[in-house]
Amino acid sequence: MSETDGARRALPKDDATPAAFPAARYVPGTGEIRRHVLVAIVNNRPGVLNRVASLMRARNFNIESLAVGHTENPDVSRMTITLRGDDYGVEQVSKQLYRLIDVLKVQDVTAERRIEHELALIKVRATNTNRAEIVTIIELYKGRVVDLAADSVIVEATGTEDEIDRLVELVTPFGIKELVRTGSIVMLRGAQTVEFEEKV
Repeated sequence: MSETDGARRALPKDDATPAAFPAARYVPGTGEIRRHVLVAIVNNRPGVLNRVASLMRARNFNIESLAVGHTENPDVSRMTITLRGDDYGVEQVSKQLYRLIDVLKVQDVTAERRIEHELALIKVRATNTNRAEIVTIIELYKGRVVDLAADSVIVEATGTEDEIDRLVELVTPFGIKELVRTGSIVMLRGAQTVEFEEKV
């Protein structure tokens, strides 16, 4: 037997057991998609809303609703943004929002105890025969009639997104002529607040 043959025999045999595959790495954007509610405190200046919307579009987020108005300080506005995405993606876009000029605070309040309402105005087709039925449905959902015409009524309703959805579903068979919704606004319950500090 040659030295070469001996060296070949001394080599370890391949393990017949297949190697275990490494755990799959998390890919951003592949988590569970769910609804998120963000609150952004911003300086009340021209162009801020456009920059926020442009960032969302660049990160491929579709804003479901965006409500904005100034706070008790006329120089500061508060935005409530609802969107769908996985937790990681929303966390990253929140950090990127905060880096924008004039954005003072961004907080994801999805998991917080909160009051969340929106307002809707609905113009419903109405006749003398069904007007009373429409009004009954509206009152069940704590809405009110704010305008009466010969062929329609305008309904004002406030509540959660689901409550407004159900009301719209119920009056749809009568015929909806117009519908406008503000989108959600939120406030944390109890002593919790969305606080911010001026950027230096």
